[in-house]
Amino acid sequence: MNQWLDERLHLSRLNDKFLRKAFPVHHSFFLGEITLFSLVILILTGILLALSYEPSNSLVINSFDPGSADKPNLVPAAYHSALKINAMPYGDMLRRIHHWCANIMVAAAVVHMMRVYFTGAFKKPREINWWIGLLAMIFAALTAVTGYILPYDNYAYNTVKVIYGIVASIPWVGAWLAQVAFAGNFPGDGIIPRIYGYHIMLLPMILLATTGAHMLLMIKQKHTQPQYAKRLAYKKIVGVPLMTQQTPIMLLLALLFAGIVMLFSAYMPVHPVEFFGPPSTVPINNIKPDWYLLWVFGALAIIPSIDIHLPGNGTLTSEFIGAMLFPAIPLALLFLTPLLDKSKENLYYAENPTNHPKRLAAGVAFMAFMLVMSLAGYKPDLISGGVLNSGNANTVLWILVFVVPVVMYFLTLAIVRLIGRMHDADKRERLARGQDHVAHSHD
Repeated sequence: MNQWLDERLHLSRLNDKFLRKAFPVHHSFFLGEITLFSLVILILTGILLALSYEPSNSLVINSFDPGSADKPNLVPAAYHSALKINAMPYGDMLRRIHHWCANIMVAAAVVHMMRVYFTGAFKKPREINWWIGLLAMIFAALTAVTGYILPYDNYAYNTVKVIYGIVASIPWVGAWLAQVAFAGNFPGDGIIPRIYGYHIMLLPMILLATTGAHMLLMIKQKHTQPQYAKRLAYKKIVGVPLMTQQTPIMLLLALLFAGIVMLFSAYMPVHPVEFFGPPSTVPINNIKPDWYLLWVFGALAIIPSIDIHLPGNGTLTSEFIGAMLFPAIPLALLFLTPLLDKSKENLYYAENPTNHPKRLAAGVAFMAFMLVMSLAGYKPDLISGGVLNSGNANTVLWILVFVVPVVMYFLTLAIVRLIGRMHDADKRERLARGQDHVAHSHD
């Protein structure tokens, strides 16, 4: 049977080229696999949820609270289907698993990109894979955003209203682009079917395409090897083969990961659809996005309100600057990172971050910038808690946005230099001890 299949499908070539690929033995390389496991669970749970979800904002009678015959309680079909999913056996658990895996996927992708950056794995010849990974991370966040719009409760309604306004704020073409993206003016009848199409078809296809391209390039270019591989076999691939060794490890990790997510989901509730209720013109005070977009919300919170009229009936608004123009700067820096590197030779081994103090300091400063921008998203809470007041909040937060990253940059450089001096002192001490030992042996 094996020979019959091999003659037609050339399975031996597949085994030699792909299934015998050596994987480095290092715990940090599992971050990418956790991202992949999250995506697989998201697809499986998403299929099950889609079987009971109705992608429509047409009004139906709320079977859980029907009202009276002369005044029925009408709610959007999408919202009603979310209530029914919660009431189904294991339905709420499916929603929880789906929600937490979406957050874990984005978080694992972020930490994975941090590992790649700090170890220099974005360098030649892996620049293209860095860009593909960034695109996958961005589209993962967009997929998650469309996901928490689908229940179409009052929270989702207000969220999509904000997103619609951001798209409409683009100078010259914003109004037209918003109507194209959301199937008409907000709130139109086609908005939920359109977002549903994005969430279950367009964005998952992009995610699968970028993930597939990312993995194929990784197989083609090989992993950056851990530093210990340099000592074992210089410029040789050191690791365990995919089949017989790496695959059982991956399966064990996948099962362990799925079990932890299920246990976590059993005790940690997610977005309370019933609490927010159906869409309403009553706004929700202090609405916030999930953590991975909180930094964009922070930019919106501290950008002063402006309207700059441009030629051709265009308007540059604070909404466009805060939600699109300003966030484009850090994203552009991430895309430019491989081009800013001056290395001309291919990178084989993961670099020690402390051996590249400026790159390490720049990465720490970038993370500090993102954290401070996320803190700015809590501006109303800081004001209501008495930490800041409405008069100084913007000034204080803007100072923090620029000062904290600069302080963290120079502090990181100082710490790295201190570590270097300590290592040099240890080397001198070991050398002195060795010379003393040699002198005593001669005596």
